[in-house]
Amino acid sequence: MLRRAIELIFFGNYFVGLLAVALSAELSTQLRLPYNSPLYYLLIFCAPVMYYTYAYTGILHSDSPANLRSEWYRDHTWLTRITQPVLLAICILCSVAMLLLYGRNILHLPFVYWLIIGVIGMAAVLYYGLLPRSLIQINLRNTGWLKAFVIGFVWGSFVSLLPIIALHVEGRPVVVNPVVVTALFIKNWMFCTVNAIMFDMKDYEDDSNKQLQTFAVTFGIQRTITYILIPLSVIGMVAMLGMTTYRHFGWLAISINAIPFLLLLLVSWSMHRERNILYYLVVIDGIVLVKALCGIFAMQFVP
Repeated sequence: MLRRAIELIFFGNYFVGLLAVALSAELSTQLRLPYNSPLYYLLIFCAPVMYYTYAYTGILHSDSPANLRSEWYRDHTWLTRITQPVLLAICILCSVAMLLLYGRNILHLPFVYWLIIGVIGMAAVLYYGLLPRSLIQINLRNTGWLKAFVIGFVWGSFVSLLPIIALHVEGRPVVVNPVVVTALFIKNWMFCTVNAIMFDMKDYEDDSNKQLQTFAVTFGIQRTITYILIPLSVIGMVAMLGMTTYRHFGWLAISINAIPFLLLLLVSWSMHRERNILYYLVVIDGIVLVKALCGIFAMQFVP
């Protein structure tokens, strides 16, 4: 029973929805902003669950190699056929409700906010190649090195910039320090990029057969860990240290914020051994949740 629940949460991508909410709440806490509305959190929970599940519905990857996750989806086809329309309906209802409640505010968003929304949306669409091939033939899942950075960029923008824009939409405009927001964005971008590269490592053999030049395929597992994962983790930590020092955090708050980056370095080094899919989902994605919780908890020690 416990294993079935774990598989549902992680294979079904519900944990990804939780991460979106947790990271957004972390940003609001760290910037001392009001939390977004429940409507917004419901939307950003359902949207990533539906988005990540799309690749496993048989629409795109019917020829995927056998693994625990693909087998789970094959055994639970009936579930995705029910949940995907339900999630889509919830996303549409939330969007319509926000449009009705905050339509005037949406129309008066600054141009830079529309630009950010457009970039996030376009990257998300191009990641799966959802636009008609006659219009544009780009699928960012097949771009090798760029793939992980695009995923990290979308997540960094999604949880570092979108909550601020959503507050403006909800009629609660806030003034934020651009230096701090930039540091938080870089921190989240690098953290999520490392996470994405780790996930690419589980597909090393399949990507190699497809001649998809991911970091793992190009450099090999060992060099990817040494020359890619660890340096990117350090860049994320430096951004965190810069932000916390700039805001005059005490040593305790800085130490708590450093915990997930130290865990990221530890898990990066552990990738020298081959791991199963649940390890990637539970441990690697679990570090992202630890990061959000540490970020929220550390603010309790900031005057």
